[in-house]
Amino acid sequence: MSATAVSSGPTRVGDLPAWRSVPAGDGPWPGLVLVHEAFGLDDNMRGIADRMAGSGFLTLAPDLLSRGRRTACLRATMTALRRGSGQAFDDIEAARAQVAGDERCTGRVGVIGFCMGGGFALVLAGRPGWDAAAPNYGMLPRTPDVLDGACPVVASYGGRDRWLRGSAAKLESALAARGVPHDVREYASAGHSFLNPEDLSAWYLAPMTRLVLHAGPEPGAAADAWARIDAFLAEHLAA
Repeated sequence: MSATAVSSGPTRVGDLPAWRSVPAGDGPWPGLVLVHEAFGLDDNMRGIADRMAGSGFLTLAPDLLSRGRRTACLRATMTALRRGSGQAFDDIEAARAQVAGDERCTGRVGVIGFCMGGGFALVLAGRPGWDAAAPNYGMLPRTPDVLDGACPVVASYGGRDRWLRGSAAKLESALAARGVPHDVREYASAGHSFLNPEDLSAWYLAPMTRLVLHAGPEPGAAADAWARIDAFLAEHLAA
């Protein structure tokens, strides 16, 4: 669905800058918190937030890397992800509460994440307050017990992504063993970040992004993944 009809722009989540995308019409709509990649809240992530609003989700994307120097923020955010607690989780929870409390929201809220954000989405799936999770090429939790009692999960991975090789199958097994409604798919033609409209990675990261992650857009796989994500979230976030 086209994002041209949405209303979007900068906002704040506490002291963090954020991007809010609102569907066209009067609502109410289900809410969605977008957790960005390790590159931060860039044009790709803002564009995806607008895309999700175009699909009928009131979307809020906080910039987790804006509280100080980006390298230090990224290190702290990744540490929080590994530990399962920390400022980043507090910031994401603040975003969830803000969306849920918006009068234009139905009160049902999901989380969608990409790369680093996909790892957060997987951890959050097993925590209270979330009604659906859409992790995309996200690092698996250290222990599958994190997924005990998880909300429904729709996940997408690229088969050419060497860093996350085998993750889709492991996640599928963990969710099935726990009886969690899920849709997990690996796309053989895609690498990491295949849902991004553009490759915005810095040139000096090429040895990692191109040789290990095979990162970058893959329109065919992306079209199928977006159709699955839209349908799954619409079903499980319905009021």
